[in-house]
Parts: sequence; C-alpha cells; structure tokens
Amino acid sequence: MRKKRILLLSEGFGSGHTQAAHAISVGLRRHSPSVRTRVLELGAFQHPTIAPWIFSAYRKTITSQPKLFGMLYKSKYKKELNRFTSMALHRVFYNATEDILEQLQPDMIVCTHMFPSIVVSRLKRAGLTIPLVNVITDYDAHGTWIASEVDHYLVSTPEVKERLVKKGVSPDLISVTGIPVHPDFWKPADREVVREELGLLDMPTVLFMGGGWGLIKEDELIYRASEHRDRVQLIFCLGNNEKLREQLSEDPRLVHPNIKLLGYTKEIGKLMDVADLLVTKPGGMTCSEGLAKGIPMLFYNPIPGQEEENAQYFIDNGYGVLMKTPEDIDSWFERLVREHESFVAKRQALLDNRKHDTNPNVCSEVILSLLEKQG
Repeated sequence: MRKKRILLLSEGFGSGHTQAAHAISVGLRRHSPSVRTRVLELGAFQHPTIAPWIFSAYRKTITSQPKLFGMLYKSKYKKELNRFTSMALHRVFYNATEDILEQLQPDMIVCTHMFPSIVVSRLKRAGLTIPLVNVITDYDAHGTWIASEVDHYLVSTPEVKERLVKKGVSPDLISVTGIPVHPDFWKPADREVVREELGLLDMPTVLFMGGGWGLIKEDELIYRASEHRDRVQLIFCLGNNEKLREQLSEDPRLVHPNIKLLGYTKEIGKLMDVADLLVTKPGGMTCSEGLAKGIPMLFYNPIPGQEEENAQYFIDNGYGVLMKTPEDIDSWFERLVREHESFVAKRQALLDNRKHDTNPNVCSEVILSLLEKQG
C-alpha cells in the first residue's frame, strides 16, 4: 500500500520557517510509519543561484531599514495578497511549482512560509485539488497568510486564532497547536552531563542568539556583556555570520575561558539546557524553543512587525522581558550572579507551566487527522 506523502514547503527568509517544517516532518514520521515527508525551500529549490541573492537583500533591508520593513508589514496586515501580486510572484520566482507538484504527487501540502502558500493557493484556483495547510510561524496573523483556498490553519495561540477569525477565516478551519519545534526540545536533560559534553563550566550562564543570521550589528550588546566575563559564562551563537565570528575571536575583550563564540550549531537545545538566561531576537521559532526549554528570555531590538508581536506575547505571559538599552544587561547580570538559585527556580516554574497546546505532538496529530479525513 502506498504511503501517504506530505510535502512541507518553506522559504529561506530567516531560518525559523524551515526549522518549523523540519520539526513537523520529524514529528509526523515519529507518529506514523505510514507517512512520507519531504521538506523544500520552494524558491531556493527552483532558483538555487538567484535565491541566496534575494535572501541576502532581504536580510540587509530588515537590518538596515527596519522602519521601512515595519511599514510594509503593516500596509499588508489586514488583507490577503492581491491576485496581480500573486501572479507576479508565481511567474517570476515560482514558475516551476506545478511541475514539482506533478513529480512529487503529495497527498497534502503544509506551508510554513506565506510565499509557497500564496503560489499553491493560486494553483488551487486553477484546479489543483491537493489539501493545503498553513502553519503560521509567529505569534501574529498577517493577512498574507490568508486565502480562501487554504483548507486549514495551525496557529500558535488562541489570540492568533481570534485574529484570523476577525479577518474572516472560519473558526472551524483553525487549530491552536503552538509553533512546532523539534520534539527533542521537550526532552528533559541532565545539565551536569550536558555541561561536560559541551565543555562548559558550572556557573551562571547566558546564551546569546540572533537567529540563523547571527548577532548582526550588535557589537555594543556583545561588548557590554563581555564586561561580566569573570562572573558569567557567555555563549554567543553567531549563526552563519562567519565573518563576525572571526572578527570577534580576534578581539582581546572576547578572548577568555568563560566566553564561547559559536558559528552555526545544531546543539541549540543543549545550550538552552545549560543556560540560565537567553538573550535573543524575538523570532517565532527561537522564542518557541525557549518556551519548550523553560528558559527566561531577554529580547533586544525587535524588528517592527512580527518580532514586536512575538515579543509582546511572551512579555504579557511572563516568559520574557524587553531590554530597552544595552545597559540593561548590567542589572540582569548582577541579578543572575546574586540570585542564581532564584533563576533556577524560575526556570522550573516556566517548565511546569508550559501549556499543552505548545507540545509538538499536537501539531502532528492535527495534520494526521486532517490527512485521514481526506481518505
């Protein structure tokens, strides 16, 4: 009997969307041996030469012109993308999508980025009959995620569900699943064993993250934190920003046994296990991973738009705090050293209060249920 095929489509605008797709893929395969999954960054798959240039331009825009990005985000917030823009997106960047779907023959398409969803929705208007599920990977509901051709939405919170309903989506088409993180983030860990494995010290520890692109233009934050290196272990995850990692590794202020400068790593879960505090950009995936690990979070420089909404959700629910200036680092680090045991207790409280709806099993179960209903 032919296994059911689920195609997970993402895009490389940041790493969180694709991480969510892989997390869903792992969860589905662990739940059901009768399901096959495939993850594709759709535009990058079709245009492997051009795509990196586009992603690089996007990164430069949001880091150098965040207010402009915020204006664009808000201008399209209330409504779905118009037909003309959808057609242009399809013809310019996603022109081979129909051929890919014909070759792969999926029984369901799950999108963790809005661009593939927009293109698949357009194909569905032209006669494609494959069920389409959108997994919204932020704590907000932007209008570009919405289309009448989408069969179901998986969202992070009841508040996001309510926002979709206000935009005209039937509540019957929305399931609250949390943002899917890799199931391993939910595994309990022995901190002493992890510290030994990673070569880290048993002392107050802070993990710095900036997403897949690393800590871009955050020199002041990095150097401010480094002033506490004698009393606090500092782990900087610089993502794919190898140029910055090399630059920082040559700075004498950062050459210290209590400072670790890491490039891209697959050990984020373990690093979160041993850290007492996470200093991060409020990306939807990173925040969700931090939530799964129960680690208190400090947010810096949220990009206007979805990062602001992400940060606000976690602040409102007691999972994080917004840093207004780099000087805020000083007071937090002083507290961490002085009240280390209270940070450990706070972490346990966050772990105990994790909501069931954020468990990655929920996302897999809903998708498999929808697949079963299709027959």
